[in-house]
Amino acid sequence: MRKVWIFSCVMLLSGCNYFQSEKIPVSTSEAQSAKALMYNTKNESIGEITFKETDEGVELTTNLENLKPGKHGIHLHEVGKCQAPTFETAGAHFNPTKKQHGIDNPLGPHKGDLPNIEVDQAGKVQVSFVTADFTLKKGQPTSIFDADGTSIVIHENIDDYKTDPSGNSGARIACGVIE
Repeated sequence: MRKVWIFSCVMLLSGCNYFQSEKIPVSTSEAQSAKALMYNTKNESIGEITFKETDEGVELTTNLENLKPGKHGIHLHEVGKCQAPTFETAGAHFNPTKKQHGIDNPLGPHKGDLPNIEVDQAGKVQVSFVTADFTLKKGQPTSIFDADGTSIVIHENIDDYKTDPSGNSGARIACGVIE
């Protein structure tokens, strides 16, 4: 009799969810993220930049090396294509709102204008910042995931934040397609 009772209890406890017909959805906020593998003009890997959608905007985190020390302009570009050595295939700055370049320009900025980065004496830069100027959410007017993609480009000089169309930031020295 004791074996029957133990067997019945085990079956009862193990089968509690067996007959449940309604499934309860679990609600989680899906974190949208992306990455750009960065290459220099010799098509050598120099690291990566990650993108993560947050409540405040998109967080960009750089992990780069083998760059010239100093400050450099960095921008999103309108085409997801990076052909070395000039990276002209990346097109112009990401600018879905048709503004002029620069956060200090009264007719700007482009949605792809980003703060300058500073490379240390060892040629490395690791920095994070958040921008609400664009999104990773597909189908939105400022989404970087449009039909032809988006790239991120590092320039040889500092961005002056006002001169249209590129802030006098010079040649393109590194590029990565955002995926």
